[in-house]
Amino acid sequence: MAPQADAALLSLERITGDPPLAGRLPRQAQISPGGRWVSFLKPSAADSEELELWLQPAAGGDPRKLVAAVDLLGGADQQITEAERAALERRRITQRGITEYQWCGNDDSALLMPLSGDLYRVRLGEGAPKAQRLTPDAAAPRLDPRCSSDGQRVAFVREGRLWVLDLSLGAAARALTPDGSATVNWGQAEFIAAEEFARHRGFWWSPDGQRLLVMRVDESAVGLKTRALMFADRTAMVEQRYPAAGENNAKVSAHVIELASGAIRPLPLPDEAEYIARAGWFKDGTPWLQWLTRDQTRLTLTEFGASGPRAVTVETDPAWVDVHDDLAELADGRLLWSSEATGRRQLVLLDRQTGARTPLTRQPEPVSRLVCAGPQGVLFSGATDRGRASELFVTDLSGTTRPLAGAALRQWRSASADQPCTQALVVRSAWGEPPVLELRPVSGDRVTALRGDAPDPLLATLGGPQALDLLAADGRSVLNAFYFAPRAAAAKSPLLVLAYGGPDASTVAWRWSGDSALIAYWQQRGYGVLMIDTRGSSLRDRDFTRAHYRAFGQVELADLFAAVRQLPALLPQIDRGRVGFFGWSYGGFLGARALLDADTPFAAAVAVAPVTDWTLYDTAYTERFLGMPDGGRAAPYAAANLPARAALLDKPLMLVHGTADDNVLFEHSLRLIEALQNQGKVFDVLVYPGKAHGIAGRRARLHLYRSMDVFFERHLKP
Repeated sequence: MAPQADAALLSLERITGDPPLAGRLPRQAQISPGGRWVSFLKPSAADSEELELWLQPAAGGDPRKLVAAVDLLGGADQQITEAERAALERRRITQRGITEYQWCGNDDSALLMPLSGDLYRVRLGEGAPKAQRLTPDAAAPRLDPRCSSDGQRVAFVREGRLWVLDLSLGAAARALTPDGSATVNWGQAEFIAAEEFARHRGFWWSPDGQRLLVMRVDESAVGLKTRALMFADRTAMVEQRYPAAGENNAKVSAHVIELASGAIRPLPLPDEAEYIARAGWFKDGTPWLQWLTRDQTRLTLTEFGASGPRAVTVETDPAWVDVHDDLAELADGRLLWSSEATGRRQLVLLDRQTGARTPLTRQPEPVSRLVCAGPQGVLFSGATDRGRASELFVTDLSGTTRPLAGAALRQWRSASADQPCTQALVVRSAWGEPPVLELRPVSGDRVTALRGDAPDPLLATLGGPQALDLLAADGRSVLNAFYFAPRAAAAKSPLLVLAYGGPDASTVAWRWSGDSALIAYWQQRGYGVLMIDTRGSSLRDRDFTRAHYRAFGQVELADLFAAVRQLPALLPQIDRGRVGFFGWSYGGFLGARALLDADTPFAAAVAVAPVTDWTLYDTAYTERFLGMPDGGRAAPYAAANLPARAALLDKPLMLVHGTADDNVLFEHSLRLIEALQNQGKVFDVLVYPGKAHGIAGRRARLHLYRSMDVFFERHLKP
């Protein structure tokens, strides 16, 4: 794609401004239980940081705003507690307003949403929607509300207890569990479950609405970390139960509560069940749990029938087992499940009674997610183009597979679906093309477009990437890379490298990227830009994705160095002496590690929110890849420790961190800063008071991008 001349109009102010370049994109889209509506959250026209709830007819028609926070609060300021803020951070939600919602019951008559500590139900009918406040006070926030299948009851967490509110009776809420405390709560996901296993729920209604499967979390043995939330005008001391590598995790147990009697029955698990990664109910009313050992080399699906617990299936891996959501029941009683046992994730049919497996899919690349299963087939997403694209497929139970209508090259499609698996809510994007929503039948070609605001015309000026195949340091693995040429021709141009480098992620893909406009800006500034995925990135075969095993700061660093050194032969216009790096989170660790190396090919780097000492990071993530730390003396931890390498810095480095980061604690940067100072090294530090891991907010992002612009201009331009 040839860049257009008016691309020079792209500025940092416009990139971070309002409305967003991509338009106000719908998010958290759902098909209503009865299939009549598609609901979604959409940024307000007045302020894109404020989310509103919208509806659109599934059969086609114009979307309409259903309700906004200002409508429910009557002009009062929205209140968010630290517990609510932490839950939003785990979901990577940085906006305010209506940040979550759900359809209440199995029909299309009502929606439920928490807001400013209260619960609201919005009823749909012939006339205007009617909003009803369900809770009489906001003394303590109601967290994670969930409706029963008939829509007559709502369960929620308040002050560490699970409560139920009967909407049909109009009675006051009643507590279902004993008192919570500062360290014990019922019904909420603990930090590790939410942050590392993407389990954001702590309770589940039974299919008949008469029982609840509930997690009890005891954090009394978890290490207490004190964080100083440093703002410009104050400092607040916050205590956080944070399980660092090698330390105690929260004790999590599962229980079934009978609604009528109030009886609480524990579901027994062995002592080796360190993590409960998934939970739910089978259609016959049998509860199930997926649990992992602490070393995460074994995952077991256990059901709890009348005769006691029974293992349905067990997944093992000598490195680690990846948690997934690929579990569905078929009409004949069999289960759908995904497995990497063959070396590439595929769907299998699983006999619930015997555990016998029958292969279902035989895709040439990994299956990424099971979407749904129904009489029209099994819908799933899978990698294509060596993990750079994602497509949707439908298979029957004999394994005959076809792409879902709308398939194309160089695009990224994902989907959710209605419960009978007849309609799919498809999200489609491509490089430089923001996501668009459409409703498609699982079988057929009819399409209902669900359009958000039109993107800024400036996006049409973005140039597409040149796809490169680079060789990994092992001399045989092929790495995915995108190259973006500078707009203005020059004999030799500086290069900026963008990489994440960590496991379970990939960035080189034919999909919309939040970095696309920033990349185009750098192209305008005369930089070439390279995006690269090293070994260990996702959506590749098992041997490729397990490259990080006991090797943080080694395999991905060797691949990064090897890739940069291949560029002069492929891109002779690049000045190999003026190569910079930009990375965030794990990418921040990689950027700092790349400069703390005597053999580095980089001339400068910006590292945002970097992990610098893996003994400070959490248990589940760190131990999955590096094992137990032995006080930091274990070889994988020592090799990845950045403060220990401080004496090797001799190139310009900018460290960036938010003081309120509860994921990669600010202490990480402080430790490296102290070590560099003790070595007499000169470097740049950029601190964002009160900001969390994502350094959210338009003004903060504009300042960060401006600072990076100046930094790279100073160190990479001639």
